[in-house]
Amino acid sequence: MTKAKIAVLASGGGTNFQALIDSVGSVIKSGEIVLLVAAKEGAYAAERARLAGIPHETVVFTKKTAAEFEARVQELFDEYSVDVVVLAGFLSILSESFTRRYEGRILNIHPSLIPSFCGKGFYGLKVHEAALEYGVKVTGATVHYVNGVADGGEIIMQKAVDVLPDDTPETLQRRVMEQAEWVILPSAVELVCKKLLDENK
Repeated sequence: MTKAKIAVLASGGGTNFQALIDSVGSVIKSGEIVLLVAAKEGAYAAERARLAGIPHETVVFTKKTAAEFEARVQELFDEYSVDVVVLAGFLSILSESFTRRYEGRILNIHPSLIPSFCGKGFYGLKVHEAALEYGVKVTGATVHYVNGVADGGEIIMQKAVDVLPDDTPETLQRRVMEQAEWVILPSAVELVCKKLLDENK
């Protein structure tokens, strides 16, 4: 194995996915992105994959079709020999049987300093709304391993971001993305890929 093969799961615009694309070769040196799976029709993440020449497929996730979703994604991961899985703005919770297959090789980015403002129901703007409502002075982002508990896996990396007095959920979201998410996600992915390569030497 010369480079770890990375698959990314995304549900929306794919800003974190773009941060990964942009960091391959500079920050991410031990892995290559071989596949994007978009979990919603029309997710802009798929367009980002197309523009970057990365194979992509849309597999729609609903609670009713969760088992079929996971089965199809597993087929794709097998087809592309995926080593590392990154959830980048993927808004659904995967089953423990699925995540267990990639134990120590599946990671997620969350827009708060876990254990604050995390778990079921905390995603997107809701996280930043909760942080402002609570009145915290510092927030940030966390990259963690994924297990069967929402945002419950071991923390890999965190970065703090100041909350400003005039912040809105939207301005805070943007700053957390720019100053924390887009910085630590590529670094954490490199860490996991390098560890995998070292184990397979």
